[in-house]
Order: sequence, then structure tokens, then C-alpha cells
Amino acid sequence: MPLRSGVYIVPTHRWYIERTVWLIAGFALVAATALAALYDPRWVLAIIVTGLASINVALTGFCVVGNLLRLVGFTPMLGTTAPTRWNLYFMQTDRWYLERRIYLAVGINISLASVLSLTHSPWWLLFTGFVGVAMVWFAATGYCIMANGLYWLGAEPRLAPEPKAPCPVASGTGRPAQA
Repeated sequence: MPLRSGVYIVPTHRWYIERTVWLIAGFALVAATALAALYDPRWVLAIIVTGLASINVALTGFCVVGNLLRLVGFTPMLGTTAPTRWNLYFMQTDRWYLERRIYLAVGINISLASVLSLTHSPWWLLFTGFVGVAMVWFAATGYCIMANGLYWLGAEPRLAPEPKAPCPVASGTGRPAQA
């Protein structure tokens, strides 16, 4: 993968399935982390379930929340184009594009941090809380720290916004070119 520069921001012009899944998962992570830290450590199981669901989406493309969102009228941007038997939502799994890698990395990281919070130190919940806040931020603004790290390392995104045509500028004048 060639290194690149720039900033990767996903489209935020509408609430598509994948963006809404990030929002719901982020809120679920923040809530489960707060409950595990303040009420009962067994709430970590909800974080682990979220992590395993994220890993499942990355590996199989099937997303329970994505299918519920499709039922209520949301449309995908990363969904497969091939029709399925019951019009189910499946994320594209034809190659390891940037957004699919995020699902896998997030799932592994929050699952490991959850287990470490139970076996080693509850301070690991700071990480799961951070990931939850980052997911909400990602859904709201389109910017993700991990996505940009992967982008800079050369991972190819599927949700790349359309490149804007440059404004024609006359050489060195700073004014639009005359036709």
C-alpha cells in the first residue's frame, strides 16, 4: 500500500445504513462502558457483543442493526448490489477496503479491551469509552482517526466523496481564468 496524504471524510449528506450503524454502536459502547464502570462490571458483556457483531460484519457482511435499519427505510452505501432472498442487508465483502477494515479493527480492539478490563484493570474501559465517542463523532462529522490512519497507510476507501473539480485559476494571478 502506498503512503498518501490528505484527509479522509465519509459523506454526511444523508443518514445511510452504515453511518447510522456507527452512531448506534457508538452510543451502545458509551452506555455499556459507563454502566460497566459505574454500576456493574458485567456490562462489559454488552461491549463484547458489540465487538463480536462488528467482527461478524467485517467477515460475513451480515449486520443485524443494518437489517433493522433497512426495514425502516434506510438505504446502504456499502451494501451488496446482488438481490438477496428476503431483501437483507449485507455489506460488501469482495475485498478488504478501508471501511471493512475499520469494522474488524474496532471489533477486535473493543473485545480485547473489554476482556482486559475484567481480567487486568477496569482502566481499560477508558479505551472502550473513547472508541464509543469516536464512533459517534465519526457518524456525526464523517471524520475518524482510525480511518485516516488507514487512509494515510494506503487503504482504499469505498465511501470516498466525489472529488470536486478545481476552480480554473489564471497562472499566478489568483483570479479565475478568462475563457
